[in-house]
Amino acid sequence: MKIPRLVLAGVTSGVGKTSITCAIIHALQKKGFSVQPFKVGPDYIDPSYLSSIARKDTFNLDVWLMGKNHLLESFVTNSKSNISIIEGVMGFYDGFGGDSNFASTHHVASITKSPVILIIDASKAARSIAATALGFIKFHSNSRIKGVILNKIGSKKHEILCRKAIEKTKLPIMGVIQKNPDLDLQSRHLGLIPTKEDKTLKQKIKQTSKIISSSLDIEKILEIIQTPPPLKTPDKKPHKKPKTNIAIALDNSFNFYYLDNLEALKREGANLKFFSPIEDKELPQSDGIYIGGGFPEILGEALEKNQGMRKKIKKLSEENVPIYAECGGLMYLTKSIDFGGKTSKMVGIFDAETKMTKKMKLNYTQGNIISKNIISNKKHAIQGHEFHYSKLESISSDSKFAYELKIGEGIHNHFDGLIQNNTLASYGHLYFDSSDYAKIFVNNCIKASRR
Repeated sequence: MKIPRLVLAGVTSGVGKTSITCAIIHALQKKGFSVQPFKVGPDYIDPSYLSSIARKDTFNLDVWLMGKNHLLESFVTNSKSNISIIEGVMGFYDGFGGDSNFASTHHVASITKSPVILIIDASKAARSIAATALGFIKFHSNSRIKGVILNKIGSKKHEILCRKAIEKTKLPIMGVIQKNPDLDLQSRHLGLIPTKEDKTLKQKIKQTSKIISSSLDIEKILEIIQTPPPLKTPDKKPHKKPKTNIAIALDNSFNFYYLDNLEALKREGANLKFFSPIEDKELPQSDGIYIGGGFPEILGEALEKNQGMRKKIKKLSEENVPIYAECGGLMYLTKSIDFGGKTSKMVGIFDAETKMTKKMKLNYTQGNIISKNIISNKKHAIQGHEFHYSKLESISSDSKFAYELKIGEGIHNHFDGLIQNNTLASYGHLYFDSSDYAKIFVNNCIKASRR
């Protein structure tokens, strides 16, 4: 299958990958192309920026979570537009474990056989950026780097110095972007602020993309995009007829979902019904609930005010309706969230309190399922990831956990996945197709509908 494609990689984090990726998407759309965005790594926020400009859902590509074969399958299956654009993560060669290329942007570029444009922050260097570019090319026998974009150029003189230096590398320059504080995007403790929280952000992204795109050589970029070799078309997965309804929490407080996970639920026979734990007074008619991650602490007061929703979810848990929650969803199902000196009441399924901290927990996770639960009927190995600025306190001594971690912090002493009734909630995020998680969860929801 021929897929015109490109990876945007950074020398480090913070070089402007998201803004520049959005600008390239914008420029390609102006030329009449439809663009499918992808994001490398365990990221829920940057994809919302790519989606807002592409007007298409962004899919994640994470080797650790998905494995090589599932990653390639997802990429090819979801590359239905004229062009696929992949935004990298961290520095180009930064993988799992520090000294490993595994799960790095370069690893994903190699799996998808994609050409790469390297983004360099030139704000604190001139001639030295050539040494940086050469280092990235020579660090790996097949870097896949086909050109560079120079960001945060300070002046015309600075641009001339950088251009002359890069000439010696024989790498084509695909864009030169002037330093402009107005182009910076707002950040929070886990990175950029999700676009769902602030409607003005979408307009800011459009304006930023338009400005940056005028500094790109889109014709040269297009030449690179058209060069990759074809990829094998995967076999189509069968879809079962809908047999159950699953309610999905989706609003400003909960919006961290891997689209492949939602697709897996639909493929296994679930009809997805979305609801807002903030705005909606009633849950949609459903046989199970899935509450993803997000920032419930930011909207704690609004979540507390919707007392009817909190009581309804707790009652359904007590009635053994299957409920699956991750990270922010876990926080919502505890008794309370303490943030900024204010405590907001939450659902209270779990006898624990959520406290926000100043230290981020960001890990790939690995371990074993040790207890049967609503997504697994047997004990086996798991891989996932966690990233949060909170911890659970006052956890009941008789709490039951689903996972024991070898890598990762989890909820308590490297245990994760609290179980109460038919409710399972964890700090860890899983990729459903890495096992039969979607199939088992959907089957449990079908059983619940027959009670």
